[in-house]
Amino acid sequence: MKPAAELTAFSERLGHNFKKPELLIQAMTHSSLSSATRGDNQRLEFLGDRVLGLSISDALFHKDSDAPEGLLAPRFNALVRKETCAQVAIEIKLGEALKMGRSEMLSGGRRKIAVLGDAMEAVIGAVYLDAGYVVARDMVVRLWANHIDNAAHDARDPKTMLQEWAQAKKLPTPKYIEIGRSGPDHAPIFTIEVSIETGQSARAQAHSKRAASQEAAAGLLGQLES
Repeated sequence: MKPAAELTAFSERLGHNFKKPELLIQAMTHSSLSSATRGDNQRLEFLGDRVLGLSISDALFHKDSDAPEGLLAPRFNALVRKETCAQVAIEIKLGEALKMGRSEMLSGGRRKIAVLGDAMEAVIGAVYLDAGYVVARDMVVRLWANHIDNAAHDARDPKTMLQEWAQAKKLPTPKYIEIGRSGPDHAPIFTIEVSIETGQSARAQAHSKRAASQEAAAGLLGQLES
């Protein structure tokens, strides 16, 4: 199966030439486009999440041989969280090549943190299956290089960073409100809105209130820093 031109261009940006291009196609197919004959990237995302975790653990362990576990753990969490995965995806323009259904695309799916983060993990899983752990690890270390260098600063989660921003501006603590819930009971999707006293706000959706709150905070931080 030959990938489309945009997937070939993405493969070049990724720095990996797939021996099995069908893995790349699957990794770049969002569930909104899946069908009985076309799989999506959710299984590869599951695998890639584990490969990412081991790769980042390995990189941090060898980068700072004197750092205790108490320092390594928050750095690890900062590097593997969905927001960081999405940022790496943005850096390599993953969204431009992502395949998704029309409704998801029209709702801004190519810019959603959850969608980009999941797809980035799926791509890692695809590279692992295509070429093995060492190649996948080296790719992760290369793509995450700047984030690894700044891991100590980025170890704060978005909610903490937003709260610290508000405190520095002498504003009240940001407010988080659940404004919606959809999907089946076994896999609900929560919509959380965060707002600050200036009137600025951001919304995000995720399968847990915590994840949605973090993504909303990251979105609002992006507005404040732009």
